[in-house]
Amino acid sequence: MITNDRPIEQLFIWLLTKTRGGKTRTQIIQTLKITPKNTNQLAVYLNKSYKTISHHITVLEKNKLIVPIGDTYATTYFLSSPMEANYQLFKQVTSKSNQAKKKLKVLQR
Repeated sequence: MITNDRPIEQLFIWLLTKTRGGKTRTQIIQTLKITPKNTNQLAVYLNKSYKTISHHITVLEKNKLIVPIGDTYATTYFLSSPMEANYQLFKQVTSKSNQAKKKLKVLQR
């Protein structure tokens, strides 16, 4: 478990709210929290292309938020231990981001 929440919070903010694809990465994490899936299952479940999901899986894996089990096509992805341990923080960060986006939409009307 990460003892200092600040670095993982900054990682969540950057990967999930400040970069393109944050919404898709958030959906992948939320889906894997419910049940582990492979890339194809995620693509079908989230109604995204296999290539898109594969890209985001690579980003999440490089940042150690998910871990692969198995090999090649049958690789199934799970949330990593640090991701599981900090899931509440993940929910807080994504919730704050969603609230801010809603406020921005209201102001733009």
